[in-house]
Amino acid sequence: MCEYKNCKMCPRECGIDRTRNAGVCGATDKIKVALVSVHDYEEPCISGKNGSGTVFFSNCNLRCVYCQNFKISRNGYGKEITSTRLAEIFLEQQKRGVNNINLVTPTMYVDGIIEAIKIAKSNGLTIPIVYNSSGYEKVETIKKLKGYVDIYLPDFKYATNRLALRYSGVNNYVESAISSIKEMINQVGKPKFNDEGIMTSGVIIRHMILPNNILNSKMVLKRISEEFKNDTLVSVMAQYFPTGEAEKYPEINRKINKEELEEIQDYLVELNIENGYIQELGEHEEEYVPNFDLSNVE
Repeated sequence: MCEYKNCKMCPRECGIDRTRNAGVCGATDKIKVALVSVHDYEEPCISGKNGSGTVFFSNCNLRCVYCQNFKISRNGYGKEITSTRLAEIFLEQQKRGVNNINLVTPTMYVDGIIEAIKIAKSNGLTIPIVYNSSGYEKVETIKKLKGYVDIYLPDFKYATNRLALRYSGVNNYVESAISSIKEMINQVGKPKFNDEGIMTSGVIIRHMILPNNILNSKMVLKRISEEFKNDTLVSVMAQYFPTGEAEKYPEINRKINKEELEEIQDYLVELNIENGYIQELGEHEEEYVPNFDLSNVE
């Protein structure tokens, strides 16, 4: 059953009739996409040599003040399309030779995405589907994706709801992320790879280090080691730079520094977390942000 008339697809459960008005996330019942691209900056087992076939959806159910995709997540830039057109996009991406279809911030459009996957598979889609989200998910919504998604790429942003409320405007992030990631693992199992080292199924948990919040990162990583053990890969991201509304929050209005990254690297060793990735510090983190220009959408 489509939930758009009384939307409770995410843990906000705002109950808005999205056939008439936008939800708290900014989305209506129409799928909205800002960019279709071949992306080379995901984890090596996702992008590989051929790139990941990203589809960037507009709007977001988590309202992070520092979002690096602010133009589309908070300002809603994009173009409305049908599930039929989305299915065509999936097949076009496959023809470009990408490793997978990478659904970026898809939570608000799950019903339409499932319909698109059905259409695309009936017309020859064979590459894995990646569900790339903030981790702010409902178990019931993730359960609907069983059999349609091969790889889950959730964030685990916060260890406390106090921080989640301050930076993302929600007070139930931690329990939502843990319960939904458990369901993801239950569906797709431990990571599997093809002969080229490209992931074919499994879960990668991402965590982005925030400046002046090293304790949060340590608590998140400890929680991951306790809750999920060796059932997932872990990807620690150092690409944070202040954007969006970050300037209103002095403690996060800078990039992370070398000392902060090294402290997290040491803690990963202490926790014996070996399966995954950690980014190096760069000088131009802004380069990770795509140019949202509606390429390949129409």
